[in-house]
Amino acid sequence: MDQIFETREAASAAAAKRIIDALRRRLDAQSSASLVVSGGTTPAQCFANLSTTDLDWHRVGILASDDRWVPANHDDSNEKLIREKLLVENAAAADFMPYYASDLSIEERCEELNRDIRFAPFPFACSLLGMGADGHFASLFPDADNLAAGLNLESGDFCLPVKTAASPYSRVSLTLAALSRSDEIVLLFFGKEKWDVYEAAKSSNDQYPVSRLLLQKRAPVHTYWAP
Repeated sequence: MDQIFETREAASAAAAKRIIDALRRRLDAQSSASLVVSGGTTPAQCFANLSTTDLDWHRVGILASDDRWVPANHDDSNEKLIREKLLVENAAAADFMPYYASDLSIEERCEELNRDIRFAPFPFACSLLGMGADGHFASLFPDADNLAAGLNLESGDFCLPVKTAASPYSRVSLTLAALSRSDEIVLLFFGKEKWDVYEAAKSSNDQYPVSRLLLQKRAPVHTYWAP
C-alpha cells in the first residue's frame, strides 16, 4: 500500500506510528517483540519519533537489516547510528543485537547470527527498510555474487555476508527469507529518483532486488514516500 506525503517529516511520522502499532500488537500478544531497522540517513526522523514514544521498550529487541563489517564505534557503522539516533530517550531501554565481532570472520559471525536470530522474539513485529537508487534493500545489492541466495524466500539462511562495488566494506545482511518473516514491512524512501525505481520494480520480477520484496506475499509491504 502506497502512502504519499508532502514532506519527509510527515512520511517519517506516519511510518513511526505504523511501527509502534505493530510493536504494540505483538507486545499485547506475547512477552517481547523484535523490530528490524535500516541504517543510512533516511530513517533519522523516524527514529526520533520512535525514540520518544511511550512503549514498553524493555520488552523490545532491535536488530539492523544490515551493517558494514566495521567496529561499532566506526563512523560507517549502522550499529553506531542506531545507538545514537534510536536507542535514546524512551527507546534506550530496548535490547540490541550487534553484528560485528572482532574475534570472528564475517562468515563465522553470520553462521552464529543464523542461529541467534531464531532465539530473538520471532517473527519480527515489523521491519523498517529503505531502498537505494539501484533498487537494493538491506545489503542485497544487484552486483552481489550471492544475490540469488539473499532473495530466496525459502532459504534457511537468515543472514549472509555480502560484497558489493558500492561499498569498500564487506557487509552482513538479513535475507529476504528473514525479512519476510515480519508481521509487516515498512518501506521508507524519499525523492523522485527512487520513486521511479520503485514504480519500475513493482512491475518487474527481477529488474531490481526490491522487486522481489514487493512481489513476495508472506509479509505485507507498506510504502511511505515523500519528495
